[in-house]
Amino acid sequence: MDKILISACLLGANVRYDGRHNLIEHPALQHWKQQGRLVMVCPESLGGLPTPRPPAEVQSRFPIFVSTRDGEDVTDQFLSGAEAVVKIAKQHNVCCAIMKSHSPSCGNTFTYDGSFSGVLTEAPGVAAAELIRHGIPVFNEHQIDQLIRFVEAQTEAA
Repeated sequence: MDKILISACLLGANVRYDGRHNLIEHPALQHWKQQGRLVMVCPESLGGLPTPRPPAEVQSRFPIFVSTRDGEDVTDQFLSGAEAVVKIAKQHNVCCAIMKSHSPSCGNTFTYDGSFSGVLTEAPGVAAAELIRHGIPVFNEHQIDQLIRFVEAQTEAA
């Protein structure tokens, strides 16, 4: 049975930058959790950042540079967290991931643009980009129906 990587905050863990969570309740997630298929991660925590922590945004992508609103460089922690998430994904042979949308680590399609003004840009977060680069499809909490179809197709193909 294929495992699914999931952002810890989506399962109710208080690991967000502000010490809160983004719990989503969906029957499919509950079912997969009961089956033991979910592998919970928080890239920023795995990278060594504390909870709570100042909000951070990706300032540039090439080369990657992530900083807090006060200008503290947290790039190394974001990169370290992304590497740890990929390692965990490979250890558990995950088929895909469901990560928190808009997060500078986990966002799969859109992330904040680095201005700390709430403006989004079409680009993945640091950890999501690494997962994608390693061939692991990443969905967000607004794409659960797509995720369900993907997991069902993987199950049928096996």
